[in-house]
Amino acid sequence: MPKRNLFGIAFVSWMVFITVLSLVSFDDDTSLDLDIPYFDKIVHFTFYFIAGALGSLFLHALQRGAKADSRRLLKFLLGLIGYGILIEVLQDSVTTYRSAELLDILANSVGAIIGILFIRTVNRKGAVAN
Repeated sequence: MPKRNLFGIAFVSWMVFITVLSLVSFDDDTSLDLDIPYFDKIVHFTFYFIAGALGSLFLHALQRGAKADSRRLLKFLLGLIGYGILIEVLQDSVTTYRSAELLDILANSVGAIIGILFIRTVNRKGAVAN
């Protein structure tokens, strides 16, 4: 199976995973009771870091190893940030157990930016095989 298919499937699967975790209620009995400051923001950052990285790898594979077009990456980043905002709005308007938070949007956005920049840096150094 070509890399673009693997990265595409991984990216879409990850976005479905984020959506489900963001909009579905889980029993409170399954919570980990962790008392780590800003743990929620760390989770948001990590989710979107991985989304940004997987999406960048997918775009890179689509171009068959050519350097990812900066405009395409910027459009992808803006789409990912928009998706994070949409999820926050849906949490506030569709669910009764979640609310939209500006800091969550910020953590999502920074995670996506760093994930994309990370893959772009790795690709420039030639560490990701074509």
